[in-house]
Amino acid sequence: MARSAARALSGAPAPDEAARAIPAAPDARTEIRNWYAHLMGERRMSEATLVNYHRDLTRFFEFLVDHLGGPASLDALAALQTRDFRAFVSHRRNEGLQSRSIARLISSVRSFFRFLDRSNVLSNASATALRSPKLPHALPKPLTVKGARNLLDEAETAPGNPWIAARDIAVLTLLYGCGLRVSEALGLDRREAPLKETLRITGKGNKERIVPVLPAAREAVDAYLRLCPFGLAGSDPLFVGARGKRLGQRQVRETMIGLRRRLGLPETATPHALRHSFATHLLAGGGDLRAIQELLGHASLSTTQMYTEVDAARLLEVYDKAQRRR
Repeated sequence: MARSAARALSGAPAPDEAARAIPAAPDARTEIRNWYAHLMGERRMSEATLVNYHRDLTRFFEFLVDHLGGPASLDALAALQTRDFRAFVSHRRNEGLQSRSIARLISSVRSFFRFLDRSNVLSNASATALRSPKLPHALPKPLTVKGARNLLDEAETAPGNPWIAARDIAVLTLLYGCGLRVSEALGLDRREAPLKETLRITGKGNKERIVPVLPAAREAVDAYLRLCPFGLAGSDPLFVGARGKRLGQRQVRETMIGLRRRLGLPETATPHALRHSFATHLLAGGGDLRAIQELLGHASLSTTQMYTEVDAARLLEVYDKAQRRR
């Protein structure tokens, strides 16, 4: 099963450290710690999301120091008006932030104020009424079936330590063959192996789902464990780095960068693109949209429906190419 939240966040600060890093009055800092612990524990947010939310809230409180003439207290937060929030967003835009980053920034601030409201600490309607900028509708960019196969084949022949190559193959096979998020694959513990025909995954929002495991994925994990030089026990991570610590997402990204460069694949060939590829290829093969939603752990069917647009776009691309050849 996925690792516990406390062990998951090696790259994100702990709640006490996160609160100390933000220039706020003592009472506000206490609630920042509580909010951050909530995101880490109950919400089980990914390491990357936690780092981003913490950075965004830090920027917000840094702005308030200048805007209010000192560190913001809970009373000061409750008194903020729409114009204050707009001034903060304008300030960040003037620093060069684009719409997508602004949207995440607003989401971070809203999350903090919603937490304060639900905890009966304070209520600020102006904060919860903040609206994000409209973002362009971007479709997922999966690999082709051939591209995904070539990627796994290339990983098998990668230079270097054989056990590391076997580990990379096992991780990538789980991403593509089971549709796992990178954090979900790296969050598995040794006790999960040898993998069974299904795997219980705890994903975003602490939501559990059952994922079928293909024989190729089970075999890849077995091959990796046979070569792994570390004596991993049940509560140890399944996938480890060269020093025996839990493998990080950065290392998986670097592996993908090397593979796509050797294969001449576009920069969109990221670890997460393998999850997109899993969904798109299932749909193209006649998979049911509802079933794919369950496999991916999407809370809303509308999120899964974007893959129907990818499939349609691919069909149009093939049609256009065929027409040009005539």
